[in-house]
Amino acid sequence: MDNFTHTLTGVLLGRAGLKRLSGRATAALVIASNLPDIDSFIAPLWGEPPLQAHRGFTHGIGGMVVLPFFTAAMILLWERLRKGKIPVRPWALLLVAAIGGLFHSLFDWLTTYGTRLLEPFSHRWFYGDAWFIVDPWIWIALIVGLELSWRAERKGGDWDDPAIVTLIGICAYAALNIGITDRMEAAAKNRLAALHPTMVVANPEPLLFWRREIQWRNGEIHGSGTYDLLSGLRFDPEVAPNRLDDPRLAAAARSNPEVRAFLYWSRMPIVVQRDGKAYLTDQRFSGRPGARRGGPFLISLS
Repeated sequence: MDNFTHTLTGVLLGRAGLKRLSGRATAALVIASNLPDIDSFIAPLWGEPPLQAHRGFTHGIGGMVVLPFFTAAMILLWERLRKGKIPVRPWALLLVAAIGGLFHSLFDWLTTYGTRLLEPFSHRWFYGDAWFIVDPWIWIALIVGLELSWRAERKGGDWDDPAIVTLIGICAYAALNIGITDRMEAAAKNRLAALHPTMVVANPEPLLFWRREIQWRNGEIHGSGTYDLLSGLRFDPEVAPNRLDDPRLAAAARSNPEVRAFLYWSRMPIVVQRDGKAYLTDQRFSGRPGARRGGPFLISLS
């Protein structure tokens, strides 16, 4: 998910009652809700491609255990340097930081981009395919929930109830979208049975949570379609070869670390031909602007 969502989620968790546990608990939640994404910035320091490092250790079990200590240490050091008088409870800070980091990883898992939840014990990617990387409906829920909580506090009311209700609503929204994705993938697999698909992915669309972009493939070819809860399932009649046996891909994988990182990350890799040249991309993102112009989703093999 985007960091705006992670930040508001951290604040909402505090408003749901966690900030009662310690001074600076909300600050700890906001930091912990964003800290896992530090992997993209520090990976180049030791020469690891960001695409390979992102959503790895810091998003997995290892990060969930280690990063809360960093968060708590930062808060405690800040309070000591400024000689703050706000009562801070170290173990409570550690707890809320762990909760913030957990929500970060769970929210990232629910996207089609996925995350490696078992790092460092396993490099396996997990994909919830429940919502797009940026979901405006979650933004609206978080903003409304926080405003209702602040308004209740200003009026002397119970300010944690609106935040709790909002969190429950977001969890229900996630469950609904998981159900929609499972239903659509099952329907697509049934329709494509004769083609023996090895993978069918229902990609959530931005804003239109009741729609999915269907991406499917078998060992030789791939295709796409759309599924709408209102109008049903439609497949694009055109299919294309995966071209993973292209010798240029094997040569590039041996010599180009960006290609190796892309293959490590890619869920549905394909090789496409454009203007007589070969490019490596991911089927899920091959129609995105970055893949059309040349960018993070389009790597030249020539």
